[in-house]
Amino acid sequence: MPPSRALLVVAKRPSPGQTKTRLCPPLTPAQAADLYDCFLRDTLDTMRKVPGVKYMIGYLPEASRGYFRQLAPDMELICQNGKSLGERLDHLLTEMFVGGSQCAVVMDSDSPTLPAGYIAQAFDCLTDADVVLGPTRDGGYYLIGLKQPQPHLLRQVKMSTPHVLTDTLALAEATGLSVALLPPWYDVDTIADLYQLDREIAGLNTNGNADATRHWLAHTEWHIPRI
Repeated sequence: MPPSRALLVVAKRPSPGQTKTRLCPPLTPAQAADLYDCFLRDTLDTMRKVPGVKYMIGYLPEASRGYFRQLAPDMELICQNGKSLGERLDHLLTEMFVGGSQCAVVMDSDSPTLPAGYIAQAFDCLTDADVVLGPTRDGGYYLIGLKQPQPHLLRQVKMSTPHVLTDTLALAEATGLSVALLPPWYDVDTIADLYQLDREIAGLNTNGNADATRHWLAHTEWHIPRI
């Protein structure tokens, strides 16, 4: 019997000028795409450390299926569907429940050092809570998990704003849903985030922790003078 718990990551094929554009400048478009490729590889490795789940990649664009099949032959693929991020997240999660999953968690691919234990904890939280969220310092979340479709939590919240988390919590409360919060973490969108990541990775042991990102940071000329 397939696992009743689904773990998805939202991902785009790395492409210069289309990926991590908020890091450009000072990164070149090619550097930003290469860095995101490392984020993605490290995120997939983190997912594999979470036991007893079905691994899924929600990918874009549609033509990149072959790239993701080669990147992660051990994971199932589903193309993202929808105009907005909220629509796409709702589609991915709903498809998991239609396919028989009893709970589903979807995470970002911009947090290469996110502890696998936080993801496992998300599934534990769904034993009692209706919704689980992993807050980020910029007011969003790095992860959302559900036990059944909740389209309003995703489609009625304007994404990529500083109040995504608070808006989602307010909607959950208004509709009587119980929410569990994971420890906060951060995603890497700006150069300030990248410096934080660099400092964090320097303090990690080297045993399989964000290895691809670590190598990129150590062997790429990307630092800029701090003002």
